[in-house]
Amino acid sequence: MSDPDGLVRAMCAAWARLDADEIASYFTEDAVYHNIPMDPVVGREAIRDFITSFSAALDGIDFAIHRQTVNGTLVMNERTDTLRGAGKQTPLPVMGVFEIADGKIAAWRDYFDMGGLTRAFGG
Repeated sequence: MSDPDGLVRAMCAAWARLDADEIASYFTEDAVYHNIPMDPVVGREAIRDFITSFSAALDGIDFAIHRQTVNGTLVMNERTDTLRGAGKQTPLPVMGVFEIADGKIAAWRDYFDMGGLTRAFGG
């Protein structure tokens, strides 16, 4: 997909299904996925493995994009990610920054409060 806006929206929508192979397919081979409170994950295969591990306790994650802006190959969105699992839904406010190269996501940085994830996983 060559449209940065559509690419990011499609990748965000894929999280509802939690298909790690599908989600990873949106990334370049050497992509960097960085949830800022955690260490970055480097490479499509490592991203797929991270998604598989992270999502094991979840039924899906619904990304509600409130605002999204595009400047060339840079996409930024403000959204609420609702984590579904263990009989509950946990909303997580997120700010995402995406860098696109050759029709794929080359870098993705998410900024959020780690407390939301802690609550979702019963910590």
